[in-house]
Amino acid sequence: MSIREITLSTTPTDADIAALRLGDIVYLDGLMYTAREGVYMRALEDKANIPMELPSESAANFHCSPAARINADGSFSMGAVTATASFRFAKWLPEWMEKTGARLIIGKGGMSSKDYKSFFVPNGAVYLSTVGYGTGALLGRGVEKVEAVHWHEELGLAQAMWVIRCNRMGPFIVASDMDGTCLFERENAKIAEGIGRVYEGTRPAVLKRYGESDDRTDEVI
Repeated sequence: MSIREITLSTTPTDADIAALRLGDIVYLDGLMYTAREGVYMRALEDKANIPMELPSESAANFHCSPAARINADGSFSMGAVTATASFRFAKWLPEWMEKTGARLIIGKGGMSSKDYKSFFVPNGAVYLSTVGYGTGALLGRGVEKVEAVHWHEELGLAQAMWVIRCNRMGPFIVASDMDGTCLFERENAKIAEGIGRVYEGTRPAVLKRYGESDDRTDEVI
């Protein structure tokens, strides 16, 4: 199957989400906002009013630390946009998605199929993962404009809620679908099936570090 390349709005329709397939390459157009633990805690635990109309303005939540600053004249500068690992925010996401209508959760590394089935699918959301490492500058090319930054005084620049206008930002890869299937779990299972063949004919190690095993089923992918 050939890899599909899709340009997707940051306010996708139900049909847009349903049409996505695992492994699709996605580029995003529209408003995106950054929200991670600082924003979640302020909005959900401290009950602060969210300074955007969500999801009408944006349904795309990017877990990232932008290389950005607020200039003396009040303008913004943003270069690289580096994703961070999303599994760290799992405990806040069910309430966040229900409260904000987020449909696209974007970050690094993905989450588990259990998470996808438990709270992504019921909220009609999918996960988009960055592709590879060191892509911050590449993603930064898709930043057309920084529209606003909220809560930077309370949370600092890294944790603040940045509102970014995207123009073909990407590439991202579709890592979950409306069945709750996890792309990385699926592909790792395929790889694990062939691990034994990789080691065929090799002898057990003579010298081992503490805790090392010759049991190939202990292999971690």
